[in-house]
Amino acid sequence: MLDGLKNISKIPELQKRILFSFFLLAVYRIGAHVPTPGIDTAALAAFFEQAKGSLLGFFDMFSGGALSNLSVFALGIMPYISASIILQLLTVAVPYLERLSKEGDAGRRKITQYTRYGTVVLSLIQGFGISIGLENMAGPTGASIVINTGWAFRLMTVITLTAGTAFIMWLGEQITEKGIGNGISLIIFAGIVCRGPAAIINTFRLLFSGDMGIFIVIFLSLLMVLVVGIIVFVESGQRRIPVQYAKRVVGRKMYGGQSTHLPLKVNSAGVIPPIFASSIIMFPATIANFIPHPWMKSVASAIVPGRVGYELLYVAFIVFFCFFYTAVTFNPVDVAENMKKYGGYVPGIRPGKKTAEYIDDVLTKLTFGGAVYVSLICVLPSILISYFNVPFYFGGTALLIVVGVALDTAGQIETHLLTRQYEGFMKKGRIARRR
Repeated sequence: MLDGLKNISKIPELQKRILFSFFLLAVYRIGAHVPTPGIDTAALAAFFEQAKGSLLGFFDMFSGGALSNLSVFALGIMPYISASIILQLLTVAVPYLERLSKEGDAGRRKITQYTRYGTVVLSLIQGFGISIGLENMAGPTGASIVINTGWAFRLMTVITLTAGTAFIMWLGEQITEKGIGNGISLIIFAGIVCRGPAAIINTFRLLFSGDMGIFIVIFLSLLMVLVVGIIVFVESGQRRIPVQYAKRVVGRKMYGGQSTHLPLKVNSAGVIPPIFASSIIMFPATIANFIPHPWMKSVASAIVPGRVGYELLYVAFIVFFCFFYTAVTFNPVDVAENMKKYGGYVPGIRPGKKTAEYIDDVLTKLTFGGAVYVSLICVLPSILISYFNVPFYFGGTALLIVVGVALDTAGQIETHLLTRQYEGFMKKGRIARRR
């Protein structure tokens, strides 16, 4: 792959796609620093400093700090992700959406249209909730975050934040269509990676001041390389179930008789389980910021990151959502029936029910291994911060997203390179035949 990436400069079309993607990502990062009018930014920054470890801090990580600045992109791309997940789950439960998902490109375009509508609706609701919440919040010194409260501020905030999310959604679609990689994933990637330079500078500052030893820095560097390598290895790992297709005679032609495989990923649920788990666990801590009740404060303090109760709940929810999301998105019965319909079978396994049971058994074992792997990666930041005093957040959902998006983008670049080389070879062949 590395040798192929060196040939990017030889393909002008690929260069244009990459530059186009970088340009739109730069537009996104500039917009993340344009503040929403009517906000006391100093009081807001002090409030978010206290809200670390809550749901607000979690969303702020995915927006690249846009939420803590309350910029026009404060909602980020999370409403789009939420709408996509809701539509994906409804596809299993609603027959109309299930039929659309099976109608090819036309059906997928319709589902994408519904996802956009859902994104706008969620953005309106979240924007209104944020405007109400901001009016009731104050900084540590008691200074009000909103300068002038009222319906004028609420409407302006709702319109601004909804328009910002719609614009980010458009940027992501443009990157996907005219750039390289998945646009929505790259926007999340950019929001997470933008905090890297500050973390590196802070680490060197602690090293030079003597607060962190050189051996700790070397150990952490090696550990980071090892963890990234493990994530790349596991995310690329597959369990390939061999599938054999029987020969069929249709008219005077014979079809089938080929061997292929059914690929099952180790982590088929992706980053959805830790996102759901974090959102559910952090919800009480977020509510406690708005409701100063002693009981809410005690519950929130018991489940903050780094506490044993939090980590146990986090792992339990991750394991649950790994199995739940895999069961929703992958149906072994449908796979077995489709294989049987086209004359396919797993060698040594009876087609139909037995094949479905075999696939389900393999998928269950893979999902358990994937859940353990995701749990270990997600509790890694708490271990590093608690026992090694690491001054930045390394691991968890952010690292899974960064590595996954980097692998996907590199794979698409490699595909463009291979496709271009293949087309060039065919052109030479046509020229030779013409001669």
